Amino acid sequence: MSVIFFCLSSYFVHAQSPDKLSFQAVIRDSTGGLVLNQSVGLQMSILQGSVSGSSVYTETHSPTTNSSGLISIEIGGGTTITGAFSSIDWSNGPYYLKREVDPAGGTNYIISGTSQLMSVPYAMYATMADTVLNAPDTSSTNEIQNLSVSTSGDTLYLSGGNYIIIPGISVKNSWPSGIVFCGGAPTEIVDVTSTTGKTWMDRNLGASQTATSSNDAASYGDLYQWGRAADGHQCRISGTTSTNATTALPNAGNSWDSLFILETSDPYDWLTPQDATLWQGVNGTNNPCPSGYRLPTDAEWDAELMSWGANNNAAGAFASPLKLPVAGNRGSSGSIPDVGAIGFYWGSTVSGAKSSYLKFNSSSASVIAFDRANGFSVRCIKD
Repeated sequence: MSVIFFCLSSYFVHAQSPDKLSFQAVIRDSTGGLVLNQSVGLQMSILQGSVSGSSVYTETHSPTTNSSGLISIEIGGGTTITGAFSSIDWSNGPYYLKREVDPAGGTNYIISGTSQLMSVPYAMYATMADTVLNAPDTSSTNEIQNLSVSTSGDTLYLSGGNYIIIPGISVKNSWPSGIVFCGGAPTEIVDVTSTTGKTWMDRNLGASQTATSSNDAASYGDLYQWGRAADGHQCRISGTTSTNATTALPNAGNSWDSLFILETSDPYDWLTPQDATLWQGVNGTNNPCPSGYRLPTDAEWDAELMSWGANNNAAGAFASPLKLPVAGNRGSSGSIPDVGAIGFYWGSTVSGAKSSYLKFNSSSASVIAFDRANGFSVRCIKD
């Protein structure tokens, strides 16, 4: 048995004494099945400098997965092996989180992954700031969830009623609660202005970088079923199920939570009955984009396509300011074909039982409609 998927899902920062990070993970065995209601052993290490850097802090946990295979822990609250979490100098990064697991609940750990901590160290570093200004927000909570940090600007927002000024660091946007980040951290939010004058994210949801070529694998990102929340189903390594969802509400203890739903019969939708109100606007149900962003309409995709001029194909898609890669798709069989050859990008517009999307390959591009059970890329546009 081994873990094939981990996710950082939220961070909690205490304005006065930030000493813990909240971590969630979905545990699967080697066949893709969820590890349910079972004690697992975890070892978490904070590495300094690189993915192979020295550990400045290591701790262990023994959580029990729930009925959805989910575990929740607080890094900084486990059994300390080495170092002191409260002594970490977050300004002296970068730092990386190394995750090791024993699905049997012991200490025979398997390395499941190491990823850079993007948001948390900067949020923790906020307590070292010299300037604190009163802010309009008077909420009592000190929680920051799923933040994306940019290295431009100089204001980090804390929701405890203060702005803390940190030169060169700014929190730009927050993400919907409960979102699963397949790569272990939020997609970095960097704006780009297209030829049509619209502001977009410069990369696909789940991508680790802006595309450097049409077939840049690091820019492909995740593959979403239309209208679904980012519950983990969009991860390219997620498991599958043939059980249709009967509610659009994610992670509610359903058997299909975090699984890609296979659908082989009309109307080829992962949800029964269908719901045409999903993904509509920035406040739309299950909108997977960060705050202030949404899925584009078919008219907005059409406008972008027209701006490519004679390059009405994959070359034009990459040459545009959006640098759209050919990320492939996930079909009803659960396989992921067309990677490196065709790009499929969902839109929000509904067309009967289907939904609109942009498709392009080496010879053509068009905005058409297709079945919602398919997994396509998502590129978010700013409202």
